[in-house]
Amino acid sequence: MACVLETPLRMSVLSEVTASSRHYVDRLFDPDPQKVLQGVIDMKNAVIGNNKQKANLIVLGAVPRLLYLLQQETSSTELRTECAVVLGSLAMGTENNVKSLLDCHIIPALLQGLLSPELKFIEACLRCLRTIFTSPVTPEELLYTDATVIPHLMALLSRSRYTQEYICQIFSHCCKLRHWHSCGFKSSPQPLLCANGPDHQTILFNHGAVQNIAHLLSSTSYKVRMQALKCFSVLAFENPQVSMTLVNVLVDGELLPQIFVKMLQRDKPIEMQLTSAKCLTYMCRAGAIQTDDNCIVLKALPSLVRMCSKERLLEERVEGAETLAYLIETDVELQRIASITDHLIAMLSDYFKYPSSVSAITDIKRLDHDLKHAHELRQAAFKLYASLGANDEDIRKKIIETENMMDRIVNGLSESSIKVRLSAVRCLHSLSRSVQQLRTSFQDHAVWKPLMKVLQNAPDEVLVVASSTLCNLLLEFSPSKEPILESGAIELLCSLTQSENLALRVNGIWALMNMAFQAEQKIKADILQGLSTEQLFQLLSDSDVNVLMKTLGLLRNLLSTRPHIDQIMSTHGKQIMQAVTLILEGEHNIEVKEQTLCILANIADGTTAKELIMTNDDILQKIKYYMSHSNAKLQLAAMFCISNLIWNEEEGSQERQDKLRDIGIVDILHKLSQSSDPNLCDKAKTALQQYLA
Repeated sequence: MACVLETPLRMSVLSEVTASSRHYVDRLFDPDPQKVLQGVIDMKNAVIGNNKQKANLIVLGAVPRLLYLLQQETSSTELRTECAVVLGSLAMGTENNVKSLLDCHIIPALLQGLLSPELKFIEACLRCLRTIFTSPVTPEELLYTDATVIPHLMALLSRSRYTQEYICQIFSHCCKLRHWHSCGFKSSPQPLLCANGPDHQTILFNHGAVQNIAHLLSSTSYKVRMQALKCFSVLAFENPQVSMTLVNVLVDGELLPQIFVKMLQRDKPIEMQLTSAKCLTYMCRAGAIQTDDNCIVLKALPSLVRMCSKERLLEERVEGAETLAYLIETDVELQRIASITDHLIAMLSDYFKYPSSVSAITDIKRLDHDLKHAHELRQAAFKLYASLGANDEDIRKKIIETENMMDRIVNGLSESSIKVRLSAVRCLHSLSRSVQQLRTSFQDHAVWKPLMKVLQNAPDEVLVVASSTLCNLLLEFSPSKEPILESGAIELLCSLTQSENLALRVNGIWALMNMAFQAEQKIKADILQGLSTEQLFQLLSDSDVNVLMKTLGLLRNLLSTRPHIDQIMSTHGKQIMQAVTLILEGEHNIEVKEQTLCILANIADGTTAKELIMTNDDILQKIKYYMSHSNAKLQLAAMFCISNLIWNEEEGSQERQDKLRDIGIVDILHKLSQSSDPNLCDKAKTALQQYLA
C-alpha cells in the first residue's frame, strides 16, 4: 500500500507549501492600497535568502501582479519601490527565476520606471536591472533595443552614488565585443559576440561614456570607483578609439593612466589592483600606451605577476595569469621581462598542484569551490606559458624544463574541460616553434599521439590551434613526422582543406605542404589521391591568398626531384598545366605569380615533363612575357624555366633551344645580359652560354 500512497503524499506536501505562499499573492489583489503595501513588504521579508519561497511565488503568478502595481500611476511611490525591491530579490534566486522574470517583460517595465522623478524608486529599478543584467541568461541586447535608454542612463549618473554604482555595473556587463578572433590567441576574459550593427563599446562611447564615467574614479564611494574602473576595462578592450581617448582624459588634473597606476598600489584592494592592471593592459594592446612605457614595465606587469603567487585566491590567480598572457602575447621584450620576474615560470607550476592535500584552506566551502574550479588554474597557466614561449628559445627551454611540463601538457590535451584542452594545445603550439624541442622533448613524450586524438573530434577553435601545431610537427627535421604519417594524418588534413573555416583550410594545406617537402614518392601519391584533382582546383581558385599560396607551395613540393616530377606530370599533367595557365592569366599579386613560375621551372626540370611546356605555345608565350616584366622577381623566375628547358647536357636540348630562339627568347636574353640587376645579368649570361656550348 505504501506505493499507492506515495504520490498523493507528495502532492499534499507541495500543495501545503504553495498554500502557505498563496496568501502572499492573494494580498496583492486586496482593494485596500495600504494592505497591498503591507503584503508586498511581508513578501519581501519572506523571500530574502529563501529560494524555495521565491520559486513558489513565481509559480503562483506573483510577478505579473507586482509588475502591474509597479507600472500603475495610481500606486504610491512607496508601493512601486517595494515592488521593485521584491522583483530584485526574486531575480537573485536561480537562473530559472531570471528567465521567468524576462518572460514577463520585466526589463521594459523597469526601464519605464527610470522616467519617474522619484529617486528612491529609480534606485530600486536600477538595482533590480543590475541583478537581471548580471545574470548569464539575460541577453545584453535588451539594453540597446530602445535608442533612448543609454542617453537616459548617462543622465541618471549624476543623481546619486547608487545610480552611479548600478549604472556602471549594468554597462560593464552589457558591453560585449562584436568581433572575436577565433584563430590567433586572445586570452582575455571576455570573448563574447554580440549582434550586428554598431558594437556595444561604440554605442556607449558615442553617448559620452568616457566623459560621464571618468570623474567617478575620484568618488568617495569605493563601490562607485570600482564599478567605474570595471567599465573602463570593458570599454578599452581591443578598442583603439576608446583607448586613445582614455590616455588623454584628465580627472582632477591627473591623466587617467596615472590614476590607474595609483590604483595598482599594494595597499589598494586586490580587485582594484587587478582591474586597473587590466585597463593599462588593454590600452597597451590597443596601441594607446607603448609597451616600453614605465606604467607597463614597472607597474602593470609586476602587479600581474604578483597576482599569480600562491598567496592569492584562485580567481585572482586565474585572472592575473590570463591578463598577463594577453599583455605580453605579442611583445618579445615583455615576454623576457615577465619570464625573469619573481620566478614566474616556476611559480606557474604550482597552478597544477592546487589545491594540494596540505592546502592551507581551512574553509570547507572554499575548498569545495576550488576543487571544482582547479581546471581554471590549469588553463590559465597553459595560456601564460604559451605567451611566454611565443618567441624566445631560452624561455621555451626553461618552460619545458619545469617539472613534469610535457606530461602536464599531454594530460591537458585529454582533459574534459574544453578550455583546458584549448590552452594546452596553445601552449604546445608555442613550444613547437622550437627546432630543438621538436627534436627532443616532443619526441620523448610522443606528443603527436594526444594531438592526433584532439584533431579527431574537436570544435573549430581547438582544431585551428591543433592543426597549426601539427604543421610544425610535420617539418622535415621533426622526428614525429613519420609516426604522424602512419597514423592517418593525410586523410585528416585533406578533410581540413574542405572546411568552411578559413584558418582550418590554410592549416590543412600548410601541413600537407610541409608533409610533401622532400617526401618519398608514395607519400606524394597519397596526398594527391587524398586531395583529388577537383579539390586541388578548388583550393587554387580560393578567394583567400593564403590558401592559394600554400596550395602553390604544396604543388611545388610535390613537383621536386625528377622521377617524382615525371611521375606526377604523367598522371596529373593536363590539370596542373591548366591551373598554372589560369593563375598566370588571373589578377594575382607578385608573390602568387612568382610561386607559379617556380612550379613551371620545376616542371621544366623533369625529363619527360618538360615536353608539356614545349608543346604548349600559350605557356611559352607567358614565360616570354614574364622575362620582360617590370618586376625583377618575376623575370628571374621566368629565367629559371628557360634555363631548365635549354640545359645542354639533356636529351633534346638542341630542338628546344631552336624553338625558343624562334619565338624570340635569345633576343630577350641578350637584353637581360646588360641588366643593372646582377642576378638577372648573371642568369642571362649563363643561359646564353648554353647556346654557345
